[in-house]
Amino acid sequence: MNQLAYNRVKNRNYYNREWIFINSTDHIEEAGQGDDYSLERVPRSKRNMGWLSITNITFGIATAIFYFQLGSVMALQFGAINALISSAYAIVVAGILSTFISYLSAKSGLNVNLLSRGGGFGYIGASLTSLIYASNFIMYCAFEGLILVYALHAFFPHIPIWVYILIFGTVVIPLNWFGIKQLDKLQKWSLPLFFIFLGAAIVMAFIVTPVYSGNVFTYMPEGVQVGGTALLMCMAMHHGIMGLTALIPSDYARFLKPKDIKATIAIGFIPQIFCYGFMGILGIWFGVLLAEPNPGVYIVYLLGAGGALFTLITQLRINVTNIYSSSLSLSNFFENAVKFSPGRRFWVVVSGIAAIVLMLGGIVDHLDAALTFQGVVLLSWASILVTDAVFVKKLLKIGPGYYESRQSNLFKWNPVGVTALIVSSVLGTVAAFGFMGPFLESTAAFFAALLAAILTIIIALVTKGAYYVRQEAHDIPAEDHIA
Repeated sequence: MNQLAYNRVKNRNYYNREWIFINSTDHIEEAGQGDDYSLERVPRSKRNMGWLSITNITFGIATAIFYFQLGSVMALQFGAINALISSAYAIVVAGILSTFISYLSAKSGLNVNLLSRGGGFGYIGASLTSLIYASNFIMYCAFEGLILVYALHAFFPHIPIWVYILIFGTVVIPLNWFGIKQLDKLQKWSLPLFFIFLGAAIVMAFIVTPVYSGNVFTYMPEGVQVGGTALLMCMAMHHGIMGLTALIPSDYARFLKPKDIKATIAIGFIPQIFCYGFMGILGIWFGVLLAEPNPGVYIVYLLGAGGALFTLITQLRINVTNIYSSSLSLSNFFENAVKFSPGRRFWVVVSGIAAIVLMLGGIVDHLDAALTFQGVVLLSWASILVTDAVFVKKLLKIGPGYYESRQSNLFKWNPVGVTALIVSSVLGTVAAFGFMGPFLESTAAFFAALLAAILTIIIALVTKGAYYVRQEAHDIPAEDHIA
């Protein structure tokens, strides 16, 4: 590397640098395109995406067929009315959490993994949350991928399932190669196709002979009543995904234009309204109307080859965002834990391969257990971040009024977030498996999130913020402060 290029890199301020080394061939690549700032704050000069673009990317999450399946399963097992009430609950709770976290990311330029470093966890403590986060995205990539695999296999049964898994597990890797700009383009061109096929499925549902001819939205299985255990079970199913949908927007909101920061309420709520409201309600309708919980079956039944293509589009949309967020989290974990920083693209490949292995290993057979643990841990994590920002930093003025992400300025562990997460996750998981009675079994994730919030405040008061930063930072722009 020539001296001029070296000095150009060396002399950049940490928070405003635009160049990084990315491989051993001495090539330099613009970080905004190549690394997507997976290990650092997005400079204000690079926060140039409008709120519509950010919301459009998060629509890749909201348009997943998984939400059809969630609505269909809840309605058929616990009644359409309970499913509708639970969907409204999910929109409100996940929307509030997502809005707060999106605001913090947009304000600071940090994704949720880096926010955790200065948000009560320390840099090693935050790396643990990064590993949990990444594993959840990989699991969801496998779940969503299998919906696509089974849908296509139903239409072309002569092709072995493992071939579909290898093909569609691999294709998300190149679709993630160029980061957030590529994701934005992919979601933009595919969204109109999604709505065209969705409209066609709705029209066909009116034409075909229904299995259930009554009022779909008042359907109740025999022996099931409105409210009570059935409603709690619906809420428990929603808890399994709400933490993830609340946290995901942070990976994209950090690129938001500063002038659009008030629009974080749209980034926070619009995807939740769409996935739990629009998609969930359609799932209830399709599922009850056709007496079938699997959208991979009823969409193909309604649209034939078009249904297979529709499933392909929706599942690719969600899985490119799953792999993107997983790659950021793995970058964060391995950089912190073992100082291994091969770049985000390396982790895109690792995430894709891991998802393929899970699909081949039959991860779908363990969906209930995976959703239970995920709901407890991720809602607890989201609760800690919001509580730390609103109560600890803003109201109690404990710790700095900004988020520090550099290891040199941080402690390895902050007992505030680490203790709150471990205790709430353990007790929440114990409750989820029925050891604390039927009520807490159904509300385990909510119980864990509430416990995490209370513990965050208590431990912050006891430690008096002593473990937030090892040394104060004076080079963080005032505009990036939250308190």
